[in-house]
Amino acid sequence: MEVDERSEDGCMTPRQSQYQIPAISVCPPPPKKKSASRTMQDPPKNGYFQPPDLDSLFAAIVAS
Repeated sequence: MEVDERSEDGCMTPRQSQYQIPAISVCPPPPKKKSASRTMQDPPKNGYFQPPDLDSLFAAIVAS
């Protein structure tokens, strides 16, 4: 097998200090968990719906 002369003169990794990746001195802090926001909703303007036969519906279920 013959070695190409081009491979010896080919591309090389730069070794100068300006091209080197700098060493990280301090690790970054871990990500923080988002806090759960507790927003209370205002009650409806017209009030809550209360059907007139709601109690009879539950009474029928309990009696069964």
